[in-house]
Amino acid sequence: MAFSGAPTTYLNPPVPFTGTIEGSLQDGLQITVSGTILNSSSTRFSVDFQTGFSGNDIAFHFNPRFEEGGYVVCNTKMNGSWGPEERKRELPFQKGMPFHLCFLVQSSDFKVMVNGSLFVQYFHRVPFHRVDTLCVNGSVQLSSVSFQTQTVIHTVQSVPGQMFSNPAISPMMYPHPAYPMPFVTTIPGGLYPSKSIILSGTVLPSAQGFHINLCCGSHIAFHLNPRFNENAVVRNSQINNSWGSEERSLPRKMPFTRGQSFSVWILCEGHCLKVAVDGQHLFEYYHRLWNLPDINRLEVGGDIQLTHVQT
Repeated sequence: MAFSGAPTTYLNPPVPFTGTIEGSLQDGLQITVSGTILNSSSTRFSVDFQTGFSGNDIAFHFNPRFEEGGYVVCNTKMNGSWGPEERKRELPFQKGMPFHLCFLVQSSDFKVMVNGSLFVQYFHRVPFHRVDTLCVNGSVQLSSVSFQTQTVIHTVQSVPGQMFSNPAISPMMYPHPAYPMPFVTTIPGGLYPSKSIILSGTVLPSAQGFHINLCCGSHIAFHLNPRFNENAVVRNSQINNSWGSEERSLPRKMPFTRGQSFSVWILCEGHCLKVAVDGQHLFEYYHRLWNLPDINRLEVGGDIQLTHVQT
């Protein structure tokens, strides 16, 4: 199997899976691997970004292990020799359950998101452009393996074993629970430094806008409002039913696009919220309400379909 620079998806590929990346890895490439962890006696699976098919040169070895309480090993193999392991004593996978892995290739590292939540960063030990092969092994059943640039997203048809390339609509990588809109949920424990809130979804093709609100009683501590007609991402707070001053500046172009999928990561820090879209930092929003633990409700509304929410 080979992947070209065009967005490509393989549906229901067999495991072990090996695919050639034509043109090698590029900064900004996003690779998604979706499937289900098998309910078997096997305790490991791996996703390897490597040079060639021998397995002697693996730039990034991502290896969840259902052992010793569960952990994930990240490593690099050069000329047949493993380097020092980086272990994360956390396992965001469950046997018998579906998973959605997203690897974002960036100039300094791989960013790995699991089920919409940033899980780990792995800094390059070898030049990533040497990688020309992706391998998936172990106790998983794959539903799709997908390559896409950050600016072009594609759709797939539900036909086993076939490849599709269509720069149109975002794929649904596996069946998600239906989130009613508007969507309201609690934020357990409220906000505090290091608290993350993750949302993934798809913007409707004819969208005018949508909003994500972090609320404290009747106040809106943080209002995030992408507006497509204005090509703007508006931020504000509403305190005692009065809106404050809007913030609109962005370091780059509007990151949301009609008809395309997105992920928003809101990280609370002591003095501000840091907001990233599709793995890229977008802005900081300095707290206007300081009773952070009382900011304990998430509200989402507007012209999107939500696919994942983590509070």
